[in-house]
Amino acid sequence: MENTSMRAMPGAGLPAAYMTAETSSFMDFLRVQAPHLLPGGSGLGIEEPVRARQVSDLAQQPPHGTTIVAVTFDGGVLIAGDRRATSGNLISQRDMDKVFVTDAYSAVGIAGTAGLALEMVRVYTVELSHYEKIEGVPLSLDGKTNKLSALVRGNLDGAMAGLAVLPLFVGFDVDAPDPARAGRIVSFDVVGGRYEERAGFHGVGSGSLFARSALKKLWNPDCDEQAAVRMAVEALYDAADDDSATGGPDLARKIYPSIVTITAAEGAVHVPDDEAAAVAEVVVTERTSQPRG
Repeated sequence: MENTSMRAMPGAGLPAAYMTAETSSFMDFLRVQAPHLLPGGSGLGIEEPVRARQVSDLAQQPPHGTTIVAVTFDGGVLIAGDRRATSGNLISQRDMDKVFVTDAYSAVGIAGTAGLALEMVRVYTVELSHYEKIEGVPLSLDGKTNKLSALVRGNLDGAMAGLAVLPLFVGFDVDAPDPARAGRIVSFDVVGGRYEERAGFHGVGSGSLFARSALKKLWNPDCDEQAAVRMAVEALYDAADDDSATGGPDLARKIYPSIVTITAAEGAVHVPDDEAAAVAEVVVTERTSQPRG
């Protein structure tokens, strides 16, 4: 005889872990229930040198994304990225999005192996949302960066096999004593080390050397949001000028940098495409008449 009471029970058939709230960490939940879904849980690692060697010998390398820059301004912070992804010496995608809003006051830009980076950002975004739903409050900014650091560390085997992911984090610290200086930038190394960048700007990816050199000359601690957007586009233009893996503004295809700004009033929002296009077109026009900047 069919057990109708079991059929009507919410969540019947699911493991007990799905019906409890013992941890506010979505990553800890995955680590117990489905560890293969965590970034770095695919089995590719330094303990399997043969498989790692096969990946490095592929004629078509996995797509890689570059370049990401971040800039603080008076009252907030922004992060911007070019749109190009490369596979070896080939352009694999011209309009890839590398900058993502991860919660109301944070965003992440990704450089490195594109597939793993996208997977990492998806898990990270769910992790922040899960914590807030369980605890009723969002993570602190330091807590957010520690969570991202753990994800990067989890991909260490992949990084050692040549599939590194380097995110760049920006956030607005709602608990900062001075809201005008509440925008923060945090970078990471491949082993999960986290470093707060206090210079007011930073960049990651293959074109970051050229982008940071540009920002070193352009950045002003008292600049407003509009000026910061212009600086980021200028820096990405300079990176594309010297780094073949970085894509500059493509006026013919109407492909422009992805930009996210974070302020106390608006939170984390994408700069509309038409606004990014307007800034990029001005930069390209001025560089046409003055190519050296």
